[in-house]
Amino acid sequence: MSGSSVPASIWDRERLWVTAGSVALIFLAAIEALAVTTVMPIVSDALDGRELYAVAFAGTLATSVIGMVAAGAWSDARGPRAALYVAVSLFIVGLLLSGFAITMHQFLVGRLVQGLGAGGQTVALYVVVARLYPPDLHGRVFAAFAAAWIVPSMIGPFLAGAVAEYLDWRWAFLGVAVLTAVAFAIIAVRLRALDLGHGEPQDRRSLVIRLALAVVVAVFAVAVGFSADMPIAIGWPVALGAIAVIAVAVLPLLPRRTLRAGRGLPSVVLMRGIAAGTFFAAEAYIPYLLIERYGFSATWAGVALMLAAFAWAGASQMQGRYGDRLGNTRIAFISLSCLLVAMLAVLIAALGTVSPVLVIVGWAFAGAGMGLLYPRLTVLTLAYSNAGNQGFNSSALSISDSTGAAVVIALAGLAVATLGGGADAFAVVFAFCVALVLVGLVPGLRLGHAAEPARD
Repeated sequence: MSGSSVPASIWDRERLWVTAGSVALIFLAAIEALAVTTVMPIVSDALDGRELYAVAFAGTLATSVIGMVAAGAWSDARGPRAALYVAVSLFIVGLLLSGFAITMHQFLVGRLVQGLGAGGQTVALYVVVARLYPPDLHGRVFAAFAAAWIVPSMIGPFLAGAVAEYLDWRWAFLGVAVLTAVAFAIIAVRLRALDLGHGEPQDRRSLVIRLALAVVVAVFAVAVGFSADMPIAIGWPVALGAIAVIAVAVLPLLPRRTLRAGRGLPSVVLMRGIAAGTFFAAEAYIPYLLIERYGFSATWAGVALMLAAFAWAGASQMQGRYGDRLGNTRIAFISLSCLLVAMLAVLIAALGTVSPVLVIVGWAFAGAGMGLLYPRLTVLTLAYSNAGNQGFNSSALSISDSTGAAVVIALAGLAVATLGGGADAFAVVFAFCVALVLVGLVPGLRLGHAAEPARD
């Protein structure tokens, strides 16, 4: 492309099918994520597993940490191609296991396998982007990934709710499995002909330790989720002890000084975990709030999430165009402000009888905040990386994302179980999310710039 006057594009001949296949995989992951949020109240009732509601979310996020570490190490050592192939295959197998489950525990096994694939798929795709696309196209690639949520936003929640209500919730998983296999075929054929690099030699002992720590993080994150199914006097000590173990085990999987919000990459990674925990913990309980307090059906509870998804996609496109002009600190402040407005809106709805419009419109602010922030953090991570640590840094970003979300969702589930469910219990979840948004100001002001050395 350097000898041509035509500007490089993510849709040019060299990258067209890789871009299309990658966007399709993101699109289907979005469909699945929105479907799970919408249909889980029905699934938990159908399989008699209300106590394990939060584990269905937290367990998938927890095992995704293992997939992330494995895919990151594999990509650094041998390139991202094989890591992506295995990850997508596991994602499909997990969807099939969940779709055919006849008990809640079988369903959870499928969700755990799905998490392995989802985590690895995300990291491998990030490394593909780093290897195949020039840095000036990274923002546009991740904006395209975010835009892949637009159609799922339009039809995903409504379709998943309608499928669960009028057909069978199983098709929300089985249908995505079939379509993912098709999308995978598109990108797999094209990647075979491209040179994505062969990686660099890795310390085998270090890799084994990192994988072992990832397993520890996943197991104890799942333990936090299962604590909601224990007596209260046991559940809370188990949960808090598990969180302490996670905090220690996750440190080697993240950049140094991450939990101290060190300037630069450490704060980027920490910010991702805080944002993910805040958003996804609250979102997991919004359909329940709408169904229990306002009498929404599963279909219309799904529709209520559509506006937020539109806002996410639109804000992501804005970040792709104007992110450099806005700057990292300003993006973080705007994003956190949007999240704060959203959390306060749903908190007010949980505490008092107000119009459900407040929930729907308020939650759109959360979508806008995440759409602006998420792709920016990914672009910054790659900008802080080089060929030898793209896999590690990409996996660290995703590990922070999934671990933060898994722990906060699991704690939310324990709080709801302790308080016996209902809107009052949801209010505690949303109040906790308000506090997390305020905590996010610390790393948000320390994102730095990739051209600067990271420092405390």
